[in-house]
Amino acid sequence: MRTGIEERWGAHPNDVKTYDTTQLRKAFLVEKLFEADAIRMTYTHNDRLIIGGAYPVNESLKLETVDLIRSGYFCERREVGIICIEGEGSVSVDGTEYRMGYKDAVYVGRGSKEILFKSDDTSRRPAKYYFASSPAHRAYPTTQITPAMRRTRELGAKATSNERTLNQIILSEIVACCQLQMGLTEIKEGSVWNTMPPHTHSRRMEAYFYFNVPKGQAVCHFMGQPQETRHIFMANEQAVISPSWSIHSAAGSSHYSFIWAMCGENLDYDDMDTFPANELR
Repeated sequence: MRTGIEERWGAHPNDVKTYDTTQLRKAFLVEKLFEADAIRMTYTHNDRLIIGGAYPVNESLKLETVDLIRSGYFCERREVGIICIEGEGSVSVDGTEYRMGYKDAVYVGRGSKEILFKSDDTSRRPAKYYFASSPAHRAYPTTQITPAMRRTRELGAKATSNERTLNQIILSEIVACCQLQMGLTEIKEGSVWNTMPPHTHSRRMEAYFYFNVPKGQAVCHFMGQPQETRHIFMANEQAVISPSWSIHSAAGSSHYSFIWAMCGENLDYDDMDTFPANELR
């Protein structure tokens, strides 16, 4: 088993105005999250969020601590949200096993010492797990978020090419948590836009993980200040870091899905400042 982590520093919006394509991608794009029998993570200094992928193909994988967070075990001072994006398997937390299929999720509370990722069918379709982790000020119980607990919103319209289903999965109204929030949005066939009109939320940052992007297609992620936007073209199973000062919106060359993960000081999901599309620059 291999565990690896990258480190990303924060960036001032005035500096980002001067970035070329290479600099922009190096600062905000996470190009590879999944590797067979490995856990890959990226640590951003924006609210100290960690995002990662676990892909147990031939063996179960343990979420080990890393030197960067200086802890005896990964969740010594952290909480974790885990969502299964492919295949079937289980996540074991301190000996308790949680069955996992597509869109199933587990919230892992601070103080949990052993987290194991497993696949049922390692030969044909191993499970893939996307996870996010933020610092936690107290311990809440580890909880599996069942389909009945998920909250869904039907948003957008065909006329504006942004018809989508929003699945709220880890929110304080659903499961007791410190600052981590996660959900999964599915763009419907024939639509391409997500999160339109775009917005910022100064009290928390966000990371977008794009998946279910068909082969040969791409997603163009828009970021930056509303009057000074930039874009990053992204492939399947890549993620982008979105600072609190940046919009986060995208259009795909086909429909796709994405997982959003937020952390910060405010747990109010609707606390955001929106910007009409015709006012963006």
